[in-house]
Amino acid sequence: MKNRKILILILFLSMGYASVAQGATPPPPMPPPPPGLPIDGWLVPLFILAFGYGAYKAFKLSQKTA
Repeated sequence: MKNRKILILILFLSMGYASVAQGATPPPPMPPPPPGLPIDGWLVPLFILAFGYGAYKAFKLSQKTA
């Protein structure tokens, strides 16, 4: 009976050492790379095209109501 209590005590105390020996968690995975769709080079032509389309639609709407 005394040996059993000592064995349980040793197992209980060694659990702390086992949990410390596991170390830290691994770092999170890297995020995926951004898509290869550069918009910086086409931003000005896209803005000019959108402005022209808006002016066209505004002109057509003003002609329809006049």
